[in-house]
Amino acid sequence: MESGGQNAHENSPLVGPRASDDVEESVIVVRDSPGIDRNKNAQERSEKKSSCYLFLLTLSIGGLQVVWSVELGSGSPYLLSLGMSKALLACVWIAGPITGALVQPYVGIRSDNCRISWGKRKPFMVVGGSVTIVTLLALAWVREGVEGVIGIFGGDQKSEGAKITSIIVATIMMWCLDFAINTVQAGIRCFIVDNAPAHQQDSANAWASRLTGVGNIVGYIFGYIDLPKIFPFLGYTRFQILCALASISLAVTLVISCLYIKERDPRLDGPPSSESLGVVTFFKQVFESIKNLPPQATKVCEVQIAAWVAWFPFLYYATTYIGQIYVNPIFENDGNLSEPDIDKAWDDATRIGTFALLIYAIVSFVANITLPIFVVPTYKAAVSDDPDNYPETEPCLSLERQSTSDIQVGLVSELHPHMSKDKPGRSKSWNWVSKLQIPGFTLRRAWLLSHLLFALCMFSTFVISSIQAATVVVGLVGISWALTLWAPFAFISTEIATINEEHRLRRRQSEMAPYDENTPSRSTQPDVAENDDDLEQGSFSSSFKDKDEENTAQAGIVLGLHNVAISAPQVVSSLVCSAIFKVFQKPRGEPWDDSVGWVLRFGGCAALVAAWLTSRLAEGTTGRAARHS
Repeated sequence: MESGGQNAHENSPLVGPRASDDVEESVIVVRDSPGIDRNKNAQERSEKKSSCYLFLLTLSIGGLQVVWSVELGSGSPYLLSLGMSKALLACVWIAGPITGALVQPYVGIRSDNCRISWGKRKPFMVVGGSVTIVTLLALAWVREGVEGVIGIFGGDQKSEGAKITSIIVATIMMWCLDFAINTVQAGIRCFIVDNAPAHQQDSANAWASRLTGVGNIVGYIFGYIDLPKIFPFLGYTRFQILCALASISLAVTLVISCLYIKERDPRLDGPPSSESLGVVTFFKQVFESIKNLPPQATKVCEVQIAAWVAWFPFLYYATTYIGQIYVNPIFENDGNLSEPDIDKAWDDATRIGTFALLIYAIVSFVANITLPIFVVPTYKAAVSDDPDNYPETEPCLSLERQSTSDIQVGLVSELHPHMSKDKPGRSKSWNWVSKLQIPGFTLRRAWLLSHLLFALCMFSTFVISSIQAATVVVGLVGISWALTLWAPFAFISTEIATINEEHRLRRRQSEMAPYDENTPSRSTQPDVAENDDDLEQGSFSSSFKDKDEENTAQAGIVLGLHNVAISAPQVVSSLVCSAIFKVFQKPRGEPWDDSVGWVLRFGGCAALVAAWLTSRLAEGTTGRAARHS
């Protein structure tokens, strides 16, 4: 057989990898089916993507993060400026965790079942992004819109009724915005999993975390600039211009990612598992998927439940904590401040707290860039744990001549290109970047240490008394945040991609069986392994009857359930924080209010639980074999 499969035909079921400088690929040519270009979608197995490809694949998540930063950083002051009370503001902010827990699993299931020729995820990214932009701009102009409508009918634009109407419309827009953001976020996360090879999921998610950091920095910098002076044509107020710039960022990054990255034709996956998805069916499928989550994903979700109980107090109250340190001496020295003076002191305190968050975002971005250089990749960790499990084989697999155990070994060889780095014609994995990796410093251990660092920073609030020290602590938390944006998605994405690659190889084996005279027919192929022990002993089915198991490993539903593990604990954490505030909070204007400090220490305790749960994770995953980790 010539290199590159030039003599391949429909009876050549598998063509071995062709080595090149940038890409290692394997091509499978099968008999055409009506309406599906199989040759166009033949490159489904492991291939090494360039850094430019991974950057463009994850670019849209950076644009989305700019939207998040605008909402979280400037949303509260804007809503309060409309006359909204703090009690109602709390009801508005709970929309984020609630919509995240419901919308992302639903969108995940819907996108898993999508069979549009141009991709599973792009329709949800485009529709969700469009709704996000429209809703964000409508929120920014809600006061002008309401006053304009009232003015058309001759009403008083400054009346109490106009004010209440603006608040109601703004509340509705905030809920709609959270629904839309979670829709596009679910699509983007699944888009990354689907289009990055299994052995590059670590790198893809590292790029996603870097671009998330960039989005945060851009959002905070926008908050410091005198936007009405620079961009007067985008709006009258700072919030209007912020929303316009965030919309432009999201639109540009989505267009670039969707145009450059070509999704595989989802029609190759066969018919969807469910044609309709009502409320009852949705919850039934969610609970069924929870019971059948891949093992590594299950453990990651357990870690996330504890970790996000810890992260909620920091993300929402870190600015207030630093602000309280700033106002303590002011309130102590001037005990009879007027209400305007108190407001002025807290305005200055908020600005200082926001500066600390900018430092935190910069540290997180630097960590996102540097940590992947020193951390041993998840896939390499999985292979190096027991390299004898993966004997080398010829790169070209022939289904007509190899036993079922040979096929498994060949799959591992494909998914672990590091194992064949010494073969002639193969690109070497150990370049100068690989030599910087710290032996034993795996992603699991890095994530575990990040939880311990977070807990240490939270407990340091017992002794911190200066703004400088508090700013340093908040900056150090940026390292933990970098791992939070990278590690869990890398673990889950690697497992999903590995399992799905295994399933696709098995499907091809089943499709090729009738066309090879030396291969037994489908009716004579062995059934699916009844248990994992059978699979390890060499039972490898080509009938592909385990459709239900494959569905549980689809990116949409797994990442949706992972987001439930992120969102649901935030609701619980907010209730606990409310109880702590009720016990420790002092009246506004009194010095030395340490209620926020106790809230952060509560988060530190939860971080210790997350560290213990992280210690139970496997170092890596090798597809279905991870069930034994």
